[in-house]
Amino acid sequence: MDSVIMEAKILVFIILQLELFLFSNLVLGAHSNGGSWELLKKSIGISSMHIQLLQNERIITFDRTDAGPSNLTLPKGRKCPKISGRRDCYVHAVELDMNNLNVRPLTVLSDTWCSSGSMLPDGKLVQSGGYGNGEKVVRTLEPCPTCDWKEDYKGLISPRWYASNQVLPGGNIIVVGGRFQFSYEFIPKSSKPEDHRLHTLPFLKETRYSSQIPNNLYPFTHLSTDGNLFIFANNRGILLDYVKNKVVKTYPTMPGEVARNYPSTGSSVLLPLDLSTKTTPEAEVFICGGTHPESFNKAKAGIFLEATKTCGRLRITAANPKWEMEEMPISRVLGDMIMLPTGDVLIINGAANGSAGWWYARVPVHNPVIYRPAEAATANRFEVLKAATIPRLYHSTAHLLSDGRVLVAGSNPNHNYNFTVPFPTELSVEAFSPPYLTSGKPRPSISSVKPGMNLAYKQKFSVEFQVKVRQLGKFYLTMVAPSFTTHSFSMNQRLLLLAVNRVRRMSSGSYAVEGDAPASAAFAPPGYYQLFVVYEGVPSVGKWVHIK
Repeated sequence: MDSVIMEAKILVFIILQLELFLFSNLVLGAHSNGGSWELLKKSIGISSMHIQLLQNERIITFDRTDAGPSNLTLPKGRKCPKISGRRDCYVHAVELDMNNLNVRPLTVLSDTWCSSGSMLPDGKLVQSGGYGNGEKVVRTLEPCPTCDWKEDYKGLISPRWYASNQVLPGGNIIVVGGRFQFSYEFIPKSSKPEDHRLHTLPFLKETRYSSQIPNNLYPFTHLSTDGNLFIFANNRGILLDYVKNKVVKTYPTMPGEVARNYPSTGSSVLLPLDLSTKTTPEAEVFICGGTHPESFNKAKAGIFLEATKTCGRLRITAANPKWEMEEMPISRVLGDMIMLPTGDVLIINGAANGSAGWWYARVPVHNPVIYRPAEAATANRFEVLKAATIPRLYHSTAHLLSDGRVLVAGSNPNHNYNFTVPFPTELSVEAFSPPYLTSGKPRPSISSVKPGMNLAYKQKFSVEFQVKVRQLGKFYLTMVAPSFTTHSFSMNQRLLLLAVNRVRRMSSGSYAVEGDAPASAAFAPPGYYQLFVVYEGVPSVGKWVHIK
């Protein structure tokens, strides 16, 4: 009898979700060009909790090593490592080649659960922290066809579980916070004394809603244009001089009784830095989504509060910063915010009710939303796009690809891999094409970058591109820093609008534009970026460039 009742409950639940999905399509998705979805691979063998695109067009994605068996085993001949005292022949990390969608298993030994990451200036992926035997580990992965993880079990001073990373102007990385860790430190460790000591940050203790369950994990971190670090936790932010360990500015509290960080889990981006006219550009942070501070505790009791629709913009470089509040068309928690090459923001994945945590979210939000920050009229900034069919809830990821699409993967609200519950573990990988790829408008293509892909700060360089038009219209150049995405926050994400000096016609449909590389490492930390030409709102395929 109990099994019959359980099956009936599951059936009712599925019917309810189907009705909500159809409602979102009919009411929210009524647009002539809302983009398109494509299933790239039904299964990559693991669920994507963490994701990073490398400059060789390979996606590195991984889950956790203590989740039990995945759906992919190590190749024959590869020795099964010992994890937590047992031999584990299952794969927990893979490389996905975006050129052919081939999957290459990787071997990770320490537990990467709820960890963080960044790319070093040389293109090496650096990944830090986690759970259990991984809490103090720093892992590195070089971008080569046969490279695998290298793990330093003494790479961190303090345990870092649910911490955030940011690449700094010097090319090193700051690691901020973590569960019960009210401090920051730097990696990779060098001979500098500051790399070998903890730097206390009382702000992280002050912004908790509960001493038992720290409600400000995965703090939002953004490098400001003066080289200091903006840190946001739940409803307020600071500007930190991390060299002197000094708070140089405290920002006003964000309006509304809403928490924005894990497990209330909104998202945040640094809006485009305009280098086209100003010596030192303004820096503006945009934060969306989240839920009531008690949503996590309520969800544990079976009460799933509605998430917020609110967003806030804050110009962190202003003399007197004030929040400008707006509302999304859809309530959302667990959503990812991805900077598109155009300078617009894509808000994707997540749920309308509940919070982060095992099985604590309800009512998947299938519709992505685009936000256009340059629109003068607030009412015209948001647009609801075409709905997905696969729910992407807790432990989902998203990442901008060089071809302008957004890779979407993951979703595992379960302790282990479970495919029989209403929201099963998701192994698939999709691509969402924003409206600029389905509009039918001419798309530019970059033929060359001169003097080459290696740029220096303040350097003038030339981009040759083609576009099939009779007369050249409006265009601009952008550079995008690839992000490390996990738990609805894309660390190190950054978009630069470059200065353009002149343009000349080379031949029919072919043009050369002279641009200026960023003037400072505070504007663009050293490393790899995707360079785009955007013509009448349509971006080219990105070309990788390197700046140092």
